[in-house]
Amino acid sequence: MSRILQLVSAHLRKDLAACHGAIPGSVRTISCTARTHAEESDAASVLGKRWKDTAETVIIGGGCVGASVAYHLAKSGMKDVVLLEKSELTAGSTWHAAGLTTYYHPGINLKKVHYDSLKLYERLEAETGQAVGLHQPGSVRIASSPARVDEMKYQMTRTHWHVTEQYLIGPEKVKELFPLLNMDKVLAGLYTPGDGHIDPYSLTMALAAGARMYGAQIYNPAPVTGLSPRADGKWDVQTPHGTILANRIVNATGFWAREVGKMIGFDHPTIPVHHQYVVTATVPEVKALKKELPVIRDLEGSYYLRQERDGLLFGPYEKMEKMKLQDSWVTDGVPPGFGKELFESDLDRIMEHVEMAMEMVPVLKTADIINIVSGPITYTPDLLPMVGPHQGVRNYWTAIGFGYGVIHAGGIGKFLSDWIRNGEPPYDLIECDPNRYSKWVDVPFLCAKARESYGFNNVVGYPKEERFAGRPTYRQSGVYQLLKDKGSMGFHAGWEQPHWFYKPGDETGYKPSFRRTNWFKPVGREYQLVMEKVGVIDLTPFAKFIVKGKDSNRLLDRLVANTLPKVGVTNISHMLTPAGKVFAELTITQLTPGEFLLITGSGSEGHDLSWIETEAQDGGYEVDISNVTEDIGVLGIAGPNSRKVLQKLTNEDLSDAGFKFLQCKSIQLAGIPVRAIRISYTGELGWELYIDQKNMAAVYQAMMEAGKDEGIDNFGTYAMSSLRLEKGFRGWGAEMNSDTNPLEAGLDYFIKLNKPADFIGKAALQEIKAKGLKRKLSYITLDTDNIDPEGNETVWHNGKVVGNTTSGAYSYGTQQSLAFAYLPLELCSVGQKVEVELLGRKYPAMVVQEPLVLTEPTRTRLQKKAKGKV
Repeated sequence: MSRILQLVSAHLRKDLAACHGAIPGSVRTISCTARTHAEESDAASVLGKRWKDTAETVIIGGGCVGASVAYHLAKSGMKDVVLLEKSELTAGSTWHAAGLTTYYHPGINLKKVHYDSLKLYERLEAETGQAVGLHQPGSVRIASSPARVDEMKYQMTRTHWHVTEQYLIGPEKVKELFPLLNMDKVLAGLYTPGDGHIDPYSLTMALAAGARMYGAQIYNPAPVTGLSPRADGKWDVQTPHGTILANRIVNATGFWAREVGKMIGFDHPTIPVHHQYVVTATVPEVKALKKELPVIRDLEGSYYLRQERDGLLFGPYEKMEKMKLQDSWVTDGVPPGFGKELFESDLDRIMEHVEMAMEMVPVLKTADIINIVSGPITYTPDLLPMVGPHQGVRNYWTAIGFGYGVIHAGGIGKFLSDWIRNGEPPYDLIECDPNRYSKWVDVPFLCAKARESYGFNNVVGYPKEERFAGRPTYRQSGVYQLLKDKGSMGFHAGWEQPHWFYKPGDETGYKPSFRRTNWFKPVGREYQLVMEKVGVIDLTPFAKFIVKGKDSNRLLDRLVANTLPKVGVTNISHMLTPAGKVFAELTITQLTPGEFLLITGSGSEGHDLSWIETEAQDGGYEVDISNVTEDIGVLGIAGPNSRKVLQKLTNEDLSDAGFKFLQCKSIQLAGIPVRAIRISYTGELGWELYIDQKNMAAVYQAMMEAGKDEGIDNFGTYAMSSLRLEKGFRGWGAEMNSDTNPLEAGLDYFIKLNKPADFIGKAALQEIKAKGLKRKLSYITLDTDNIDPEGNETVWHNGKVVGNTTSGAYSYGTQQSLAFAYLPLELCSVGQKVEVELLGRKYPAMVVQEPLVLTEPTRTRLQKKAKGKV
């Protein structure tokens, strides 16, 4: 047995014998004198201050996230900001955190959060006079397999168009930066200057000091005992010291988030996870170094390691079958009084990673262990936090579910403060929207996904990634049982939806890759099906709302930039933010006078519904808004033979004259009532059929039977993506979002600046138009080999970064890769040549006239026009 293992075992025996109040298998209290500073004495006298009966914003929770929200709101000029902490600041997950800070994030939007956090932490000590213990030696992510090298190349192209520095480095540079590494398996490294670590306790105290400096009040101990919403949208916040009337509340309570949520009827999907890290005594080889070691992340070993004074600190992420959830806290609640306590360490769970760390950093083999920390950190099912206003109740905001609260705290505090102050998010962060979850997330799903997310923390992050724990949920369309074994399913807001379908001879199953993989040829087959025959697709995950009532027209005219459709007609409309950004895209149909069906993407369900409800409530509109997403199934049928198939099943005239493009009718299909809209996101002749879920399978089977002679078959979302890109259709969340305005996105046709209604964002958009644009969405083709763009890749011109792609795919019709990309105006002309970076290589690309393939309605119109001339 190596010395480190002997010492770990001895340390555990000694530590357990020394600790007082230890509860085997549960939690134990340990001394935290190392984190006790003079600032804590200030907390004891807080309640001696005048108790505020009213507040603009009450923040519940005094960890680093809550303190950051208070700091940013107060600094922005909000006068009445109150933070309530149940015991003492940092109690919970903050005080024992390892404190890692990094600019890196595999996603796109969270890079901005990390950037804002670190830039704040760099200046916070000078601003507040409170030391924060920030170290910035940089970090290196270690690649020890070819797939890891590909992953790093993939991440480089997703970073080049951001402000953060990041470099792909070879083994020699890795060794230079971290001379204590065993280089036998090191192939490359991803180096991020400016990364490092910070003291979470000192950070929180500095944020609290800043909040007080700008006028916020911090009360502790001040546990919240009740929350009561008022008719005017305000809140009564009850504590043992009195009640505060607040305009809004922010739940920033870490692993107490579920308790606070339950006070108002929410079961927030958060769960505590046991996370352990090990701290060594002085290591002579570390002490002898002339500068601090960078943080390393051994991805194959699934652990992080950093310098801690003259020793080392390393923390593993166990595999999902070994990691431990504190699921009793989900079902029974957090034990009363739990605050600055820890769980008992469990060396067996992390031994595999300890051994890998010793192999990669050999000095660990002889290092003395002085501490093993095992504490609760909070996970959501997908590991991302829940940030923003919560749908279903007014003026309730969340900042919960942080598995990495220290690096998120600064940026999230700014993000929420800006949103609260300005009435819109400062940038797109929909992946952290709290409303991405709803009642389909039950406790078994939460536990399964949290276990998977923790265990998969350092797995290779492929494009089009799917994870399968906890699936399926109860959200199953009426045709799911018929389709589930026929193709590869994707997961969308709790729903299972086919990505592509199998045929004999296909390599089936989920085969992730950075290049074209087993789905490529089958998707081409489905493309041909839609273009030449007829295909059926399950579109049930679309979110669906009904808006009706006295003020429905007036509300929607305020919400969207397009004119409202007439009865029996459908259009595409966009909800904008006050600053003129695209908050959402909706398909709107007026069913009967004053009754509207609104369709949006599956991932936007709660996001869009919350925005609509908030405007309705704040504006005093008399409307009824209902979410009918789970009640109505949707089938899309598309292709030149789609009319023939449907006409066999209905007496309704489906000709161009009898059923016009974008028209909506209630019809009978095989004797079953269906609401049919002549529209297809493939751009081909097609209909969307809205059906009661219980009748969906019968309609599907009737169509498949009726279409045998027409060559009918299934197609999935991958083929639809290729078809929509060929037609030049924009997608929300890609070509348009809260970072873009509709004019630069090429949505001018749908924006009616001359309509009488003062729609949200109208004034801002008029100003944007008057000033002129600096960039535009361009349509580009690429010369690639076995790889295609997917979006968020860097675009280069003359050796400089000039833009980014938004989405991409292979065009099966023109046999080339294509993408949308934002480019500066001077590079938007047709024929302009640029380069797109894919997996470390710059591929030639050219701006072309859109679309590559005309839509079926356009082709039909041109054919009729040509015949008329003849």
